Amino acid sequence: MVERKIFAGPRVRRVRLGLGLTQSAMAEALGISPSYLNLIERNQRPLTVQLLLRLTSVYKVDLDQLQGEGGGLLSQLKEVFADPLLAGELPGDQELVEVTEAAPNAAGALVKLYRAYREQADRLSDLAELLGRDGQQTSLSATRLPMDEVRETLERRPYHFAGIEQAAEAFMQALPAGEGLEAALRTWLKSVHGISVRSLPVTSMPNLRRRFDRHSMRLFLSGRLSPFDRIREIAQEIALLALGQDISAEVAGLKLSSEEARRIARFELARYAAHALLMPYGAFLTAAQRSRYDIDVLASRFEVSVEQVASRLACLAGEGAQGLPFFLMEVDHAGKVLRRLGAQGFPQAKFGGHCPKLGIHSAFAQPGQILVDKVKMPDGHSYLTISRTTDQGLASYGERLRRTAILLGCSLEAASETVYAPAAQLPAATVLAGTGCRLCQRQGCLSRAEPPLTRPLGLDEMVTGLSAFDFL
Repeated sequence: MVERKIFAGPRVRRVRLGLGLTQSAMAEALGISPSYLNLIERNQRPLTVQLLLRLTSVYKVDLDQLQGEGGGLLSQLKEVFADPLLAGELPGDQELVEVTEAAPNAAGALVKLYRAYREQADRLSDLAELLGRDGQQTSLSATRLPMDEVRETLERRPYHFAGIEQAAEAFMQALPAGEGLEAALRTWLKSVHGISVRSLPVTSMPNLRRRFDRHSMRLFLSGRLSPFDRIREIAQEIALLALGQDISAEVAGLKLSSEEARRIARFELARYAAHALLMPYGAFLTAAQRSRYDIDVLASRFEVSVEQVASRLACLAGEGAQGLPFFLMEVDHAGKVLRRLGAQGFPQAKFGGHCPKLGIHSAFAQPGQILVDKVKMPDGHSYLTISRTTDQGLASYGERLRRTAILLGCSLEAASETVYAPAAQLPAATVLAGTGCRLCQRQGCLSRAEPPLTRPLGLDEMVTGLSAFDFL
C-alpha cells in the first residue's frame, strides 16, 4: 500500500508557534531531526501518516486543524482573481493555494480589500444612475446604502431571534460549571478550537477592538476595552464559531438585497448572539421580572454593562415567555441616531425619537445618571423613557472619550411593572414631546429647531414668539 504524503508545512508551523515551541523541542518530541522539521515547515518534505499520528498523540492536535481552513478562503481568492481586472495575472490556481496556505491573514485581507473595492464601485454606479435621471430625485435613498437597509429592517421587526436564543441556551447549558463565565469561555475556545485570548496595549492595536490571527491561533483584544466589552468580544467570537449556522439562518430570513447588507446583518446578529450567551434568555427574563426591570441590578447580576442590559431588555419577545415590550434608541453627541430596535419593532410612527426634549439628549449633561421621563405625545400616547450615557471604550491621555446615550422606553401602561414607575409620576418628569419638529404642531415650543411642514409661519413684524419658527 502506498503511503499518502501530505504537504502541510505552514499549518505545522502554526501549531508549533501556537504551543510556543522551538523547532528543536518539537522535533525531539516527534522523533525527527530539527533540520527535517525545518524542511517540513517549508513544504520541502511531506507530512507522512506516521508523523500525523505522532502529532495527534503528542500534542493532541485535531486532524481537521492540520487540514486547515483554507478551502473557503481559497474559493474567495479565486473569486477575486476571476475579476476581469485580474483575470490574466495568474496562469493557474497553484499560487493561490500557496498564498492561502502560507499567509492566510494576508489572503483574508486581500479578499476584504477586493470586497470594499466592489462595494464602492456599486455605490458609485448607483449614484451616477441617480444623478443622471433628469428631473428625478438626486439624493441617495436611505435603503440604497446597505447599512441603512439593515438598520431599517431591524427597526421594523421585533428584535428577537428564536433560533439564536435556543442555540445560545443549549451552548451555555453544556459549559462546565464552577468557574467564572469569562474563564469558561476562554477555556472553551482553547480546548475546542485551540484559540488563546490575549490583550494587547492600545499602541499595538490603535484602531481595532479585536483581531483573530490564523497563524498563531490567538484572539487579540485591545487594551482600551472595558471588562464588559472584553467579555462581549470573546462571546462574539464564540458566537461566530459555535452558533454560525443559526446566525446565518436568521440573516437569510431578513431577506436583504445585497451581500454587503447580509455581512453587516451577520455582524449585528453576532453581537445579539453574544448578549444571548452572556445573559441567557430564561435566566435573564426571570431576573428582570424579579428586579422589576432595574437596569443597575441586572447589570450587577450578570456582570455586564448598562448598555448590554438595555439591548437585552429590548429583545424579550420569546413565544410564551415575554417580558415588557421595550424599545431602544442610541444617539451620539450630535444627536445622530446610531440604532433603533424593539421587542415589537421601534414605534417610529408614534414615538419618532427625534424630539430634542427627550431625556436621551439631556443625558449628556449628566453622564452616568439615569433620567426617567413620562413622555406625552400629541396624539395622546404616553411612554416611560429611561435615558443614560454609555462610554464606548477607554480613552488614552489626549484622546477624546467617545460617549453615546441610550433611551429605553415602553408604553406608560406597562410602566407600572418597572421600578421606575414612581419617578415617572413626578410632575417634573412629564415631557410634552413630538415625533419630530417637522411633524410636531405644539405651539410655543422653546426647543423647536425646524418649522412644521403643514403650517405656515407666523411672520408678524409686530409680534415675536418664543421660537423663530412659530406658526399660525
